[in-house]
Amino acid sequence: MCGRYALGIRASFVRHQFQEHDMPVEDAPEDEDVRQTYNFAPGSHGLVYRADVPDSGAGGSNHRGQGTADEGNAEQIEATGEAEGLKETKYKLQAMKWGLVPFWTKRNPDYGSVMKTINARDDSLAQSGGMWSTMKQKKRCIVVAQGFYEWLKKNGGKEKIPHFTRRKDGQLMCFAGLWDCVQYEGSDDKHYTYTVITTDSNKQLSFLHDRMPVILENGSDAIRTWLSPERSEWSKELQSLLRPFDGELECYAVSKEVGKVGNNSPAFIVPVASAENKSNIANFFSNAKKEAAGPAEKDKIKGEETQVLQKGFKAEAEQDEQRTTVSHDGSEDNAPLPGSSPPFVKSGSKRAHSLEVEEHDVSPMKAVKLEKSADKAAAGTASPDKKTGKKGRSATSNGTKGSPVRAGDGSQRITNFFNR
Repeated sequence: MCGRYALGIRASFVRHQFQEHDMPVEDAPEDEDVRQTYNFAPGSHGLVYRADVPDSGAGGSNHRGQGTADEGNAEQIEATGEAEGLKETKYKLQAMKWGLVPFWTKRNPDYGSVMKTINARDDSLAQSGGMWSTMKQKKRCIVVAQGFYEWLKKNGGKEKIPHFTRRKDGQLMCFAGLWDCVQYEGSDDKHYTYTVITTDSNKQLSFLHDRMPVILENGSDAIRTWLSPERSEWSKELQSLLRPFDGELECYAVSKEVGKVGNNSPAFIVPVASAENKSNIANFFSNAKKEAAGPAEKDKIKGEETQVLQKGFKAEAEQDEQRTTVSHDGSEDNAPLPGSSPPFVKSGSKRAHSLEVEEHDVSPMKAVKLEKSADKAAAGTASPDKKTGKKGRSATSNGTKGSPVRAGDGSQRITNFFNR
């Protein structure tokens, strides 16, 4: 994990819940600006909680094309990390796209490249330099979710059973993440994107996968430390926060319909064992309501219960989701990935190579290799690594023996794609 999660709630509800946990929210997007779905896939606009700092991050100078939270304010442009520490830190919820595109990227990257930056490994962040260097120091965030999905492989991988993991107390999950803002050459538009940080699975989830998202406790000192703009240098203290969750979780099998990108139903977060018994469904939601923190959360749970009881476990296809679904086995998760669709590629551009494939047709890693080959042929030039002689660094693997990425897989270092 993390390749798919649930976010079937409004931004206004999240704002209320955060404030209940002493997590102030000065600003938040409109509810319609954030995708509300129980089957949230990469490439969609999710909800991110961060300190209200300039687009270049906490402290330090601006990057190319990046201004401040208040454009045109000369005093803010010259603000330093020391000045930020003297004023009260404000926090905000923001809609961002899942799949981080670093600030130095000059052109809209191909879809396969973005799919490779939906996660950042904790051990990659422990290394100096690399793709995440600026973001981990100046652009840390919290990614909001109700819980996440992982696929349990059985019968030698021939069968995959989706499981949903949530907090046992029913509270929102706060994933540790990184964000960035990029402005492509020749464009005035700013694009905000994010990645979810992963770590080793805890004992409870080790049967499912050997990786899980870093989960920070709601309203905790850990979250305040992680988001603090005063900490604009990476440290052992920040690295120590990236560890397996030691709180209580619930993990259970759910409907296989969650595997198809674009399917959506609150039934996806209900144990599949309850499908044939309405009393079991009622018990599930009854227990959830008992654990709810307040009236707003109880009303949300009641609405989910009503929808499941009325419509059953049948999923509805979201009309605005046209992407295909690609089977996937990865080092971070086994979640089926969405295939490509606009706006990830620009029509008429030599970079606009189709990645749309049917499920089980071709792996994402091979698809990226085909795209890279096509780009090189079109440009008639060598790759950035060959031209500069520099050796890149993997963003999602630390290159250790346990990494599944091998030279023969057709995989390439992520920084190659974003340096184009």
